[in-house]
Amino acid sequence: MTIQDCLKERILVIDGAMGTMIQKHKPTEATFRGERFKDWHIDVKNNSDLMNLTQPEMIQGIHELYLEAGADIIETNTFAATRIPQADYEMGNLAYEMNVEGAKIARRAADKYTAKDPSKPRFVAGAIGPLNKTLSLSPDVNNPGFRSVTFDEVVEAYYEQVKGLVEGGVDLLLIETIFDTLNAKAAIFAIKKYFSDTGKTQLPVMISGTITDASGRTLSGQTLEAFYTSVMHARPISVGLNCALGAKEMRPHIEELSQMASCFVSAYPNAGLPNAMGEYDEAPEDTGHYLEEWAKEGWVNIVGGCCGTTPDHIKHIADHVKNIRPRQLPVLEEEVVA
Repeated sequence: MTIQDCLKERILVIDGAMGTMIQKHKPTEATFRGERFKDWHIDVKNNSDLMNLTQPEMIQGIHELYLEAGADIIETNTFAATRIPQADYEMGNLAYEMNVEGAKIARRAADKYTAKDPSKPRFVAGAIGPLNKTLSLSPDVNNPGFRSVTFDEVVEAYYEQVKGLVEGGVDLLLIETIFDTLNAKAAIFAIKKYFSDTGKTQLPVMISGTITDASGRTLSGQTLEAFYTSVMHARPISVGLNCALGAKEMRPHIEELSQMASCFVSAYPNAGLPNAMGEYDEAPEDTGHYLEEWAKEGWVNIVGGCCGTTPDHIKHIADHVKNIRPRQLPVLEEEVVA
């Protein structure tokens, strides 16, 4: 059964935050380094993607907690596994390996749970996150035209990531937490180029943007409609929103997106807005109720959680939406995800 088949039948649940769960292990510098990088010349703490190489059992354990909670889709631990952000740790040459191993870890977990219940297949989404350099905005307030990276450099970095994720065995690719659509366009181009170069059948692509404030715009200034229009040439299986906002704040934007999207719609908000300490307080039951409401309104096809969410949040979300009919695609546009 393909993910397209599943999406037509029911609302699918994507997992919650990887970083939140890693921090629950209270990792130290030594945890991140592992044996292989114990003598690395600079600090690597908080390089979560490195844990695919140093703590694979921990990462697989987190995936399995989300699968046990009811997730249909788990994301690889590769949010920042590209050469550009990895350069901060002088580990850019490890990016490809991080993606291959991240995909293999998630694949093992997903296959384990699919084997337990073949009627409920579990899917692996290769997580392609935003970069710490942007093509639309200048990092120098005194030079608005300056860019710290070129389009070709971004494409090259994403191409390497896509190659690693596909060779590691993912089922689909997820370009997520998009705050700069030009970066996302580079990721889309990299995906298309990789599959064109290799002759492989292109995997389904999910695209998820981030609305950063009440104005309903991305960080680079696009409205939701402009963002949607900018990425639909990729013919994604789904388009949606994640991160930045809690469910309460994301609600009007998901409603708007559901009315314009000709593909499936995804939504995985944070566990509310962060408190003064930067932590997330929204109870799992509350998150579940918010997403249940969206499901009953017929706005969503894929739901889950982002920052601050845990397997408990995902369990409540899964329980709340399990008997609700998924959002129906506009009849004339169904070929977009065929």
